[in-house]
Amino acid sequence: MNGVISIGTLQMALAYVYVLVLMAIVKKRGIGGEREILWSSFRMTVQLVAVGYVLGFMFTSPHPLATVSVYALMQVFAVHTILGRLRFRPGRQLKKVIAGSLVVGTTVSTAYFLLAVIGLKPWFDPRYFIPVAGMIVGNSMTGVAVGIERLHSSIKNRRDLIETALMLGAPPELAARDAANEAFWAAVLPTINSMLGMGIVFLPGMMTGQILAGVSPLTAIEYQIAVMLAILGGVTAALYLLVDAGTRTYFNRRCQLDLAD
Repeated sequence: MNGVISIGTLQMALAYVYVLVLMAIVKKRGIGGEREILWSSFRMTVQLVAVGYVLGFMFTSPHPLATVSVYALMQVFAVHTILGRLRFRPGRQLKKVIAGSLVVGTTVSTAYFLLAVIGLKPWFDPRYFIPVAGMIVGNSMTGVAVGIERLHSSIKNRRDLIETALMLGAPPELAARDAANEAFWAAVLPTINSMLGMGIVFLPGMMTGQILAGVSPLTAIEYQIAVMLAILGGVTAALYLLVDAGTRTYFNRRCQLDLAD
């Protein structure tokens, strides 16, 4: 089969049957999440349609300022999403660490992939920059959200052990090392598990999209491997910065454990 199968309005509407099925099940079981399901589906649709029009314009008129602006918006939204999902109230310093870790980690990984791995010219070409950056930022956002939650809970659960280590003269980074390591591994593990099942259990979205667009499966595989490793790099860098700098925010200037929550 040549070409791409076009999805019309009716076909798109039929896909929302999946949403209706989920709402029916949730309602029948008395879970009570119908509004959240409906809102998330509506929000996803509006956001993707808006992005589609924006990208369509950017592809025809590429400009570095437009590309950087979209990338900055992605970062702002990602940080806002992380902070909104936390089950505890982080302090001002920890918020800065969360934002800084995500932005620095994902930017380094994105820049390395675009400039060193595929040699993108011009570097701001939105056809490559935006999709790749979106995948790296999106996966790193999830990793950072999991990482900070686990770091906070691990430090709380190990409070007695950490304070004992501090009284025995251990520096804060050593006293909280087990909690930081646990948070790092718990947050990076979903990405590693995704890599384990990739190609056998499931075909990733980027590869599937390229194949549907008529790209050679081997070329799609090459891109998918490179992008998946870039995602791993972004998640790793963001989490390393997060657990390293984030752990320090739980101690005051006198190296005492300070848990406000």
